[in-house]
Amino acid sequence: MERVRKSVISGTWYPGNPETLRREIQKYLSKASPEIPSGTLKGLVVPHAGYIYSGWVAAYAYKLLEKTPYRRIIIIAPSHSAYFHGASVYTLGGYETPLGIAQLDQEIVEELLKASPVVKDLPEAHLKEHSLEIQLPFLQVILQNNFLLTPIVMGLQTYETCRDLAKALVEVLKDKEDVLLIASSDLSHYHSAGDANRLDKRVADRIVSFDPDGLFEDIKKGHSEACGAGPIVSVMIACRELGATRATILKYATSAEVTGDRSTVVGYLAAAFLDNPGHRKRVGIDLGLSEEEKRALKDLAYNTIRAKLEGAPLPSISNPKGKLVERRGAFVTLHKNKQLRGCIGHVEGYRPLWETVRDMALQAAFHDPRFPPLSPEEFPFVDIEISVLTPLERLKDISAIEIGKHGLLVRRGFYSGLLLPQVASEYGWDRETFLEWTCRKAGLPPDAWKFNDTEIYVFSADVF
Repeated sequence: MERVRKSVISGTWYPGNPETLRREIQKYLSKASPEIPSGTLKGLVVPHAGYIYSGWVAAYAYKLLEKTPYRRIIIIAPSHSAYFHGASVYTLGGYETPLGIAQLDQEIVEELLKASPVVKDLPEAHLKEHSLEIQLPFLQVILQNNFLLTPIVMGLQTYETCRDLAKALVEVLKDKEDVLLIASSDLSHYHSAGDANRLDKRVADRIVSFDPDGLFEDIKKGHSEACGAGPIVSVMIACRELGATRATILKYATSAEVTGDRSTVVGYLAAAFLDNPGHRKRVGIDLGLSEEEKRALKDLAYNTIRAKLEGAPLPSISNPKGKLVERRGAFVTLHKNKQLRGCIGHVEGYRPLWETVRDMALQAAFHDPRFPPLSPEEFPFVDIEISVLTPLERLKDISAIEIGKHGLLVRRGFYSGLLLPQVASEYGWDRETFLEWTCRKAGLPPDAWKFNDTEIYVFSADVF
């Protein structure tokens, strides 16, 4: 029992009496009325102020667990008192609150420590930290204390730490079920209500557009605030790799709604990350691009479109190397509000990959004949997806087509059409339907794939 981490905020940040605490949480949950989103819940963002200020906002997130309980909970919270690099997972015992002890998920704890040097065993990082403990009573009430806890406190919140922690989480969790990730964070601090709303909307917009990189850059440049920005970014990256495709804001408020003081407020937000109903596993293949290379390409595509909109010189990558200089085909796809907003690419690799991605970002944004050129007003709401292609292979037997792995190119005379691997997965097509729609894309009859003079090629892609 002496190894259990004792509560340091019971009786101050939330009631110390078990029954009073339980009743208060149940009151918050009974009044919370979030619009229940469809899809499988992968992660949450939950505020961590004292319950009197943000408990009613947190209830909008935890309300989702009433009908879909989870057995394994991973909470990532920022450090407010201990300064250290990396992220610390608690190993010495459970976390105690007036409602009992939240038992550690020893399997995940041990695997995380082995998965990455960014995950460390620093018990002192947990001893005085409120931002993780504040989440536990809600979980103990809603899940009846029937869950295993992986408590993680982040130190210095660099992008590298967020990325490496997310990578470790994905490696450990990819084959596990019944897991929920929670990012503990408040938003802007001590601004007027108007300024807080402006700053916090930027965070909400980045969450809804599922843009962890943009969120981190906004925080770094002072365009928005979140004391748990690192946990949010880490959870977003990990959730995306684990199948989440969208995010929704469940509730936003400021402390002014409790105190009545609009001159200096704190922002609170509850959000959820989910997959789509019937969501399929990640498509394509791994071509060995590192996370740094993928980030460089995503940044390049984003900054290229922004430079064009602002009339600035187009960016480049300084001293590119590795996969960035391989001659590979690539497509850049833009989505706005989950709807296609542009997609253009090169099938063959005539130039270094980074140059192809830069050029195709411009083409997808401004020269896809199906859409008008992208406007500055639309740009903040656009998601960018990059597909790095393998070489084409002539297909002889359609049974070799693997849905979720292969894209198709159909060519007959002067007509040709291509569909990326993710298209068939998104629509749930079988092989013949995939072939038919690729023929339609080429401007051919749906059954043209059966003609002797029709050439069919397969390829795959690393999609991110």
